[in-house]
Amino acid sequence: MDVNTRLLRYFLAVADTGSLTGAARVLFVSQPALTKQIGRLEAQLGVALFTRSRTGMVLTEAGQALARRAPALVDACEQALRETKSAASRAARVLRVGFIASAANEATQQIIAAFTDAQPGWRVDMHQAPWSDPTAGLADGEVDVALLRLPFPGQESLRVEVLLTEPRWVALPATHPLADRDRVAFRELWDEPFVAAPAATGPWRDYWLAADEREGRPVRIGATTDQPDDWLQAIANGYGVALAPESAARFYARPGVAYRPVTGVSPSHIGVAWPPAGGGDPAVRRFVRCCLRARTAATTGETREAGTVDSDELTTGTDSERNHR
Repeated sequence: MDVNTRLLRYFLAVADTGSLTGAARVLFVSQPALTKQIGRLEAQLGVALFTRSRTGMVLTEAGQALARRAPALVDACEQALRETKSAASRAARVLRVGFIASAANEATQQIIAAFTDAQPGWRVDMHQAPWSDPTAGLADGEVDVALLRLPFPGQESLRVEVLLTEPRWVALPATHPLADRDRVAFRELWDEPFVAAPAATGPWRDYWLAADEREGRPVRIGATTDQPDDWLQAIANGYGVALAPESAARFYARPGVAYRPVTGVSPSHIGVAWPPAGGGDPAVRRFVRCCLRARTAATTGETREAGTVDSDELTTGTDSERNHR
């Protein structure tokens, strides 16, 4: 019998959500495809895992038994794969760095140059991720370290250092009446449709909709996308507006899209993130130090002097730093 971890992940998503529709949305697959995969798993095991009804999917006794064991099986398999890929990267002298959108803005090249100078014979492979993966591959072990927008799902389980802070602006269709303003109050955007990241990104999507800063007003979604080019096109086409970091006006300028400063909304943070176990990897430690040396003076809260994180901190860290946003 050959049951792969993908089938187990599909099973757990259905078990967690209690419905094929909800699980398909979380997994970014079609409902018919998911139904087929659940049927395949049941056929391989020779048991029914769910009782299907109009109200949802209910686990059978066999399904409950699998639901108790499957998370540990999936975690163990994925951890083994992460360690295997990481070992291969170290052997090839490659540091895999994930990033979202513009990474650490203009500091990105400075960080990479500093790392390659400090780690002779190594190279940095940059992996850009869609917005549907706010950890840029870090959660799945596809990268060793990542430059990310904070907050993001799963942040509490990783080591994170804030590198820079910048205001959030608004991206508008160039023909929008507010595009003629020098700046826009966030309150004036509450009734506008927004171009949003996929719902499965949870807190990350909510942050870029400023859902907690609307005084209870509901968010209108005009379009959903996880790719910067599609995001820009949706805005230019008039499907909605979107909050964006100030740097987006430099990195994602496009005809038909206007960027304006926004008042009344909190700023955006960029951080470097890595797994707690990654602190034992000399290449990861060195990359993080290079990030800290490039950190601007505009960080939020109590700014630590660049480069003050030592080897012990990178290995163990503190709860406050892991949760720092």
